[in-house]
Amino acid sequence: MSKTNEQAPQVVTKEAAARKIVEVAKDIHDDIVKKGRKPSMTFPVRSLANVKFDPKRGHFEILNKKASRTLSYNTVKTFAQSMRLLATTKNDLLDRDDIAGKREVYYNSKSWGECRFDEQPESDTLLDDMEAMLGVNREQLGYIPEERGGDVCGELVVVDRDPQSGAEIKINCAKLGSGAWSIPSRVEHLRFETKAKLVLVVETASLFQRLVHHRYFEKANCVLISMSGVPTRACRRFIRRLADDRQLPVLAFTDGDPYGYCNIYRTLKAGSGQAAHINRFFCVPQAHYLGVTPQDILDYDLQDATHPLEDVDIKRAKDALKNDPFILHHKEWQATLEQMLKMGVRIEQQAFAKHGLNFVLDVYLPEKLKKGKFLP
Repeated sequence: MSKTNEQAPQVVTKEAAARKIVEVAKDIHDDIVKKGRKPSMTFPVRSLANVKFDPKRGHFEILNKKASRTLSYNTVKTFAQSMRLLATTKNDLLDRDDIAGKREVYYNSKSWGECRFDEQPESDTLLDDMEAMLGVNREQLGYIPEERGGDVCGELVVVDRDPQSGAEIKINCAKLGSGAWSIPSRVEHLRFETKAKLVLVVETASLFQRLVHHRYFEKANCVLISMSGVPTRACRRFIRRLADDRQLPVLAFTDGDPYGYCNIYRTLKAGSGQAAHINRFFCVPQAHYLGVTPQDILDYDLQDATHPLEDVDIKRAKDALKNDPFILHHKEWQATLEQMLKMGVRIEQQAFAKHGLNFVLDVYLPEKLKKGKFLP
């Protein structure tokens, strides 16, 4: 299990991001004024069909398929919206060091006259296109996600700053009483102080709360992070920055089902096809999978604490075995999914309560960590 990652992506400064926007605008201006041709913008195609899994980098990489948006009678509104969005991003967010949510951008466009957005999915799509075209994640452009980032507890001091005064603020995540610290929507400026040996990322909020309640982070000398399902961009970026900065291994603990394996863990570890153009910022290549595995069902006598696979589970597993570049690269994951399909069952993290409410923290996790054998 590697603790280092020598290819941590560099944070793009506001000045550099603004220059990228100016370059796009200049190219469009030159097309019209100097070259006398219809201007166009080019974007990478954002889909699983246009990515590959790069084992050296540890995440999905975008391939070369491009989509162009050329100014024409049919595209004039979308083209104008794209230009206004670029201008708003530079002038109102980057230059003024301000922030905006995706919903605010949609409503801001109501002052754009004929090129306003009629529905928010229009602005969301163009925002994703702009992010892909510039090669800069939208958080670095000043856009904040609507969803929560996740919760953190354990041997970690997060060094934040006051947004008005710039004064340093230290949050000790081991001294929050019975609660946890919520990851903010923007994490690029955070710094970290810790003597923890690892980061344990947990899928379900209920199990996370059990580990926090019993202060498991003291016993394991770890940082606990709750994902509450598929981890948000802020959560993944926080984990990646923490792991890179402090050279910490990351272990993921999810339900033992195709969704936990192929959606939650795979997204954390390698990213997604839709976001392949910025996966390098949000994936956590140093992550490994602790459990729950199909083999755990046998090793810990949990056969009567499982649930039959549903049709959607079977379809998701078979699709992954056939089409997912990450699964196809790792024989260990192919064997795991095939074992699960053969057993015909899935299992939840809470199933260990069969042996006692605290079996998971008294026995299962210590034994897993001591063995040190995890899925890639």
